Amino acid sequence: MSASALIFYFISTFILAAGILAVTAKKIFRAAIWLLFSLVGIAALYFWMEMEFIAAVQIIVYVGGIVVLIIFSIFLTQKSGDEMPKPLRSRTLFSTLAAIAGFALTFLLISQHNFVPNSNKPFSYKIADIGLQMLSTTEHGYVLPFEVVSILLLAAMVGCIVIAMKIKPQEK
Repeated sequence: MSASALIFYFISTFILAAGILAVTAKKIFRAAIWLLFSLVGIAALYFWMEMEFIAAVQIIVYVGGIVVLIIFSIFLTQKSGDEMPKPLRSRTLFSTLAAIAGFALTFLLISQHNFVPNSNKPFSYKIADIGLQMLSTTEHGYVLPFEVVSILLLAAMVGCIVIAMKIKPQEK
């Protein structure tokens, strides 16, 4: 096994472990920190594939934007150190079945695909070309995904505001 394959397996294991810990953490702040580690691992995977621009975007948008917003909103709540409530049994069963179905579908799609490289020439890109494609409305333009990312950031901000809202105790 080559060193490149070992690095890939190490990064992949790190991403999966951090993702599982983010989902199973009992405290909301720890879940946000594990999410941060998982997203940094994805950026490391992009760096491993020598796509530095995409890795930088991953760190700036997701780690720098969304996770920092989530962590600040957690700090703004009164119960930031408390444990999260236990999920209902029906939700746990549905989530487990959905995860199993997702893994089965992913395995089915991967097993049916033959991974043959198209060419041996290295992937090359220029930052100016990426910028032009991000603003292009043609077939290979990225205006729509660029707008979707802005909507994602807006949704993250709204979610953080909802998390940070203080609930007034009901008067009896």
